[in-house]
Amino acid sequence: MKKIVYSFLLFIISIHSAFAQINRDSILELQQVEILSANQKSVIPAQILKGEQLQSLNSYSVADAIRFFSGVQIKDYGGTGGLKTVDVRGMGSQHVGVFYDGIQLGNAQNGIVDLGKFSLDDLESISLYNGQKSNIFQSAKDYSTASSIYLQSKKPIFKENKSVNAFLSYKLGSIQLINPSVRVEYKINNQLSAVLSTEYIKTNGVYKYRYKRYFRNGKIAYDTVLKRRDGQVDAKRVELSLFGKGNNSNWNVKGYLYNSDRGIPAAIVRNQFDTRGQTLQDKDYFLQGTYERRIKNFQSKINAKFAYDFTHYIDTISSYKTNNRYTQREFYISWSNLYSINKDWDVNLSIDHQYNNMDADLGNFSYPTRNTNLVALASTYRFGKVNVQGSLLGTFVKDKVEKNTASPDKNIWTPTFIATYKPFQDQDFELKGFYKRVFRMPTFNDLYYTNIGYANLKPEYTTQYDLGFSYTKTFDGFLKSIKLSTDAYYNEVKDKIVAIPSGNMFRWTMMNLGRTKMKGIDVKFNTKFTLGNVDFFTMINYSYLEAINVTNSKDSYYKNQISYTPKNSGSFVLNSTWKTWNFNYSFIYVGERYNVHMDNIKKNRLNPWFTNDLGLQKMFQLNNKTLKISLELNNILNQQYDVVLNYPMPGRQFKLILNIDL
Repeated sequence: MKKIVYSFLLFIISIHSAFAQINRDSILELQQVEILSANQKSVIPAQILKGEQLQSLNSYSVADAIRFFSGVQIKDYGGTGGLKTVDVRGMGSQHVGVFYDGIQLGNAQNGIVDLGKFSLDDLESISLYNGQKSNIFQSAKDYSTASSIYLQSKKPIFKENKSVNAFLSYKLGSIQLINPSVRVEYKINNQLSAVLSTEYIKTNGVYKYRYKRYFRNGKIAYDTVLKRRDGQVDAKRVELSLFGKGNNSNWNVKGYLYNSDRGIPAAIVRNQFDTRGQTLQDKDYFLQGTYERRIKNFQSKINAKFAYDFTHYIDTISSYKTNNRYTQREFYISWSNLYSINKDWDVNLSIDHQYNNMDADLGNFSYPTRNTNLVALASTYRFGKVNVQGSLLGTFVKDKVEKNTASPDKNIWTPTFIATYKPFQDQDFELKGFYKRVFRMPTFNDLYYTNIGYANLKPEYTTQYDLGFSYTKTFDGFLKSIKLSTDAYYNEVKDKIVAIPSGNMFRWTMMNLGRTKMKGIDVKFNTKFTLGNVDFFTMINYSYLEAINVTNSKDSYYKNQISYTPKNSGSFVLNSTWKTWNFNYSFIYVGERYNVHMDNIKKNRLNPWFTNDLGLQKMFQLNNKTLKISLELNNILNQQYDVVLNYPMPGRQFKLILNIDL
């Protein structure tokens, strides 16, 4: 730990010295940090939550906030300590790329990012792109996922004659939650600033829930109130960032440390209501940086990252006892180059290299190493009312193992095409659509997990088609604006990777047996209006998704809805502001779904669930310092529900939050 911190400080000092010398030698004039993005144009807009709107959503983590995007399903395995993953349009969690400050959060072991690890306190915005981010000035990695979530941390902003900003936050809540955080911004000089952000989370994870089950004849088997245990969390997060700027250039470096010790809530099965014994210890570190520069019509960007992830998983309650340690290392570097041929035509070439390896204390483990090279060529052209974008991604993967058999090399090219059309000059109405083909390389667990992995697995291929429109209108009366966006889509996943039992229930094998088709509609509607001195904002999202298994027409479950995918889901948000008061109401609905896709029968049906949340905030000014007090009530109707079968979620909860800007 000390060596990592020491190395990081040396790296920061060397970067600072180098750029200081560059600025002295060149006598560079200070420019705005955002200058590099001034001429970049998006073809298809994203779903975005940012600023005060993001902070007022009664959301505790990134996973909670993302629920308000259309087309998104969250799998939550219970309580604060439970794993939280995201699925977009039914294609699976491994097809969602999560990017933190423009660089992907990786997990070569299982391909899943636990969004419950990330707090909202240090984020400026969260964006969701279906297909891909339509700004082509990006790394090749950005082109490689079926959908992308971008987490953008806050950048320091200093008022005149002020060189230090400090933000203190303290949360108290149900389930014995305490959550203090501190963020300090320091202006070193006009070209350089630093940010230190720390957070501590502790909860005992104990909450009440109602357990109600029926016999097959309809009579009640169990109906009782119990306490959910084993969801304790003790987690620390530390981030240290440097932001530099010069003449037509920006750079930043971020160091990230996350340590946690948490219990994993067990499934409530076989009448065992108080089982304990599953714990997960995480030690995640990464150091990443970005440098951008513009020279007339040419822009260049370099991203680099080193990550080290350690996981210790203990399970003493299941028949197959587990006490395993896993270590992952990742090195990543990317070089992106954008050239503007003219004001309407841009071309980008990106080259990435990523190295991953993994160790585990499993018997006969393969100790895999993976080298991935990516090359992306993309172009955007704007002519009149039409914008078009095309890209071609080449992915070249080579695995090596110390034991057993390595997966064959992969050399795959995948295209994307995006277009928008604005038919009316005086109306903000736009038609949009895209086609994208992409593949998912099997994870280390899929290929090399002892007695389960299968080295000859094929990649999963996804094909996406999307067609929609957006309309925005502003007004001068009490109604300020409306915005409507609708998308109809059709997706296919081929060679879907699934686990099947081999011999007994404790020995499984990964196979390419699945093929699924998804079709659906996403609708988003926003309004802003004013009544008297009160400003209102509303947001409505609705999603319809039919995601069916089409692996084999002879199977009894052919064309059944895939597991945990509701056909209907949606959300509603009402936010109002009056002077120094802010009120927020949010509603989330998830329709019926099935816990297995093998049989869409009543026995496997999960009831719809919904939650209602309220939030109230008051701002105070005390000696040029801002104080904000917030009260949040979550699940105010005490709805009893499972997102994942047999993982009951908390009922009614509250949080009291104190924020101070110094």
